[in-house]
Amino acid sequence: METTLEIRCYQTLDQDELINLWRDCELVKPQNAPVKDITRKQKVDPDLLLVGVKNNKIIASVMGGYEGHRGWINYLAVAPDEQKKGYGYQMMEAIESRLKDKGCPKINLQVRTNNTNVLSFYQAIGYCEDAVVSLGKRFEV
Repeated sequence: METTLEIRCYQTLDQDELINLWRDCELVKPQNAPVKDITRKQKVDPDLLLVGVKNNKIIASVMGGYEGHRGWINYLAVAPDEQKKGYGYQMMEAIESRLKDKGCPKINLQVRTNNTNVLSFYQAIGYCEDAVVSLGKRFEV
């Protein structure tokens, strides 16, 4: 592990830098609307959208959610040139701690099946595949 990140809540002025990070990490797909995702998150548990800052630059992020039954992880990102330095682990520790503080008993997350590097990361920090089928229904295209 290299250095400890400054991990803090997202601030409005972070928007462009955060979206650029998500693009660099290939998290923005045609079906995603990152500005809308951030705006919606700011209305519900804004304390669960975290950024990791190093040398005054956002190099990591994670978005958590909790509706009273299960927690969710979205938008975990570490800048490509900063990966494999322990920053993803630090971001996950921070969001897990916040979710536990809210009473969350279990965290779910989804990973695209072809994203094997990310699957390996999550397995290394204690996540395992649940015997479930993930279903979704889009209200926006």
